[in-house]
Amino acid sequence: MMTLKQIYSWIGLIIGAIILAIIALTSWYTVDESDQAVVITFGKADEGITEPGLHFKLPWPIQSVEKLSKETFSLNFGYDPEQAENADVVRMITGDENILQADLVVQWKIVDPAKYIFNSNDPQQILYNATSASLRSIIGSSTVDEALTDGKAEIENQVLDLLISVMDDYEVGIAIQDVKLQEVDLPNEEVRQAFMKVTDARETMNTKKNEADKYRNEIFEEAQGEKDAIISRAEGDKIERVEIARGNVAGFNALYNAYKNDPEITRSRLVLETLDEVLPNANIYIMNDDGNTLKYLPLGQNGQTTTIPPVEDPKQDEVEEESNNDNQ
Repeated sequence: MMTLKQIYSWIGLIIGAIILAIIALTSWYTVDESDQAVVITFGKADEGITEPGLHFKLPWPIQSVEKLSKETFSLNFGYDPEQAENADVVRMITGDENILQADLVVQWKIVDPAKYIFNSNDPQQILYNATSASLRSIIGSSTVDEALTDGKAEIENQVLDLLISVMDDYEVGIAIQDVKLQEVDLPNEEVRQAFMKVTDARETMNTKKNEADKYRNEIFEEAQGEKDAIISRAEGDKIERVEIARGNVAGFNALYNAYKNDPEITRSRLVLETLDEVLPNANIYIMNDDGNTLKYLPLGQNGQTTTIPPVEDPKQDEVEEESNNDNQ
C-alpha cells in the first residue's frame, strides 16, 4: 500500500508534467501567409508579427497571441431589399433638398493589429458609423443631378478622402482601400418617373442648345469669311488707288515740266486732248484761213457744223506786227 509520501510524489510528478506540457504547447505558434499576429505580454501588446512560419514566445499566461487576417474586407452600407426596416437608415438629403437612397461598398483591411484589438471594443461598428457620416456629408453637399448622373465618381472620391481622414482620427488600425457607389436611386417609383421627365427635358434642351450653337458657329464663320473678303478687296482697292494717284502725280509733274519748257505747245496739246475727251466721237479739222488764224471745226455725225471761237496764234500776231513795221 502506497504511503502518503509516495502519493504526494506522484501528484508532484503529474503537476510537473502538466506544467511542462503547457509550456511546450504555449511557447510556439504559427502564422499563416494570410494572417498577422500580435503578441500580448501581461495584457500589453508587443510589436505585430506578419512573417509567416513558426515563432517562439513565453508560455501562457505570460504571453498570448492574437491572430488577425490580412485579407481585404468589404463593408456594405446601403439598402437591403430583404430588410425593409432599414430603408429609413440609408435615406439621405441632398444639397438641393431631395431624398436619395445610396448603396456604398467600402474595401478595408487591418494594418495595425494592436490598435484594432485594444483601441476599440467594436472597430467594425466604428467603421460603419464613419461610413454613414462621410456619405451623408458628401451627399448633403451635392445636388440630386450630380448623385444620379455624372457626379458619382466625384462623390466617391470625396467620400473616400473624408472616410480615410475620419478613420485615421479614430486610430483603430483600419486602412480604407477604396469605396464604390453601387447604386444611387430615388425613394419611390413616382419620384423616379418625375425625375426622368425632368432629365429628358434637360437632354432636349441641351440638344437644342447644341444645334443652336452649331448654327451660330456656321453663321459666324461665314460672316468672318465675308468680312475677310471685304477687307481683302478694300486693301486691293486702296493699293490700286494709291498707285493710280502716284501715276497721276507723275503725269502731272511730267506735264508741268513740259509746260515750263514750252508753254504754247503744251497749251495747244492740252486743248486738243480736252476736245478729244469732251467730244470723243467728233471729227476735228484744223485749218488756216486767210487771216493766218487756227480754227477748230468739229463736224457732227448728222452733218451739223459746230463753230468754235478761233484761237489766235501769238507767234502769227508777232509776225504780222513785224511785217507792218517793215512796210512803214
